Amino acid sequence: MNKIVLYFSASNITKRKAIELANLLNCDIEEIKPETPYSTADLDWTNKNSRSSIEMNDSKSRPNILKLNHDLTNYDTIILGFPIWWYVEPKIIDTFLDNYNLENKKIIVFATSGGSSITSTFNHLKESYKNYNFIKGILLNNGINKTDFNI
Repeated sequence: MNKIVLYFSASNITKRKAIELANLLNCDIEEIKPETPYSTADLDWTNKNSRSSIEMNDSKSRPNILKLNHDLTNYDTIILGFPIWWYVEPKIIDTFLDNYNLENKKIIVFATSGGSSITSTFNHLKESYKNYNFIKGILLNNGINKTDFNI
């Protein structure tokens, strides 16, 4: 089974966990990068005019992303990670899911969060992308075990 960890990380917390996970699973890894990187001011969720607040309050928002270096047709399993924003995935993840065909792939979701559960995020993804085979992973705020991912 060919697998890859794909992740978005605005403040390097998710990045650290993604690297740890890819090392543990001995698989490829790549970052989902915004075309325009997020600044600290962009990430200020307490400011309703910050970039992240504006994006998350617009269900149609799809921030531009850079093209991936890896050809995803070579992978059976996508291990998709991101921070939870407003109880769901960041809109940049929606951009990724809208632009890459992941049908017939197993997509294992993991996340980092300061206080949200992964359950509402996972349910939102399953509802929004019904043609995709999402597998609920875990919040990686603490340690990682290979058995958490059933791979």
